[in-house]
Amino acid sequence: MRPDAGWMERLPKDRLIAEFSVWSADLLRLADDMARIRPHADILHVDVADGVFAPAFLFFPDLVAGLRKTSDLPIHVHLMVNDAVLLSQIDQFAEAGADLISIHLENVALAGEALDRIAGHGVKAGMVLRVETPVAGVAEWLPRLDMLTLLGTAIGVKGQGLNAAAPDRIREAGALIAATGRRIVLAADGGIRDTTVPVLRAAGAETVVLGSLAFGAPDLGARMRWLRDLG
Repeated sequence: MRPDAGWMERLPKDRLIAEFSVWSADLLRLADDMARIRPHADILHVDVADGVFAPAFLFFPDLVAGLRKTSDLPIHVHLMVNDAVLLSQIDQFAEAGADLISIHLENVALAGEALDRIAGHGVKAGMVLRVETPVAGVAEWLPRLDMLTLLGTAIGVKGQGLNAAAPDRIREAGALIAATGRRIVLAADGGIRDTTVPVLRAAGAETVVLGSLAFGAPDLGARMRWLRDLG
């Protein structure tokens, strides 16, 4: 099961795009959680970390292949990996069924080759910036991107509060995107709480990566109605 080639162009423009992080699902009951979020999700977000570039160690191509067999939702793979394995990870996750693969701006030495590799697989391309990385550095890559994600917390660690600079960074990135004349989806990831989502949306985020805010909601339907009512 796979979305057709025009899936990204059809993403909502009049409300927040709902991107659900698999990292926050109940991994022992993953199929149940995927079924629970299906009426509400626009994108599945799968974090990949090698334990070096980011302190966590997760997820693997077989998980994406399993999701691909059971879901027609677009799968966004966020690679948090060192240069040494970046290109091989792109190949493995593209072949497993990813629809969008994001690399890090901090992989700048291989960024051009990595984006070529993503394009060669017919997959959409994204880029992610760590919270300490200047936003201006992404400008040269924007013509090749379909999504830009700004982290609002230190990489690969759950449960942190949103960095105070995050809204201004979103605004700066939005201005760079506007200057390209292209639609590049602007995403916020990390520190996503009921108190921070309105601030990030007001700054220009088109999607926020939903973790416990969605998966831990007592009433997921009510939570998603609240999210959509933000406009």
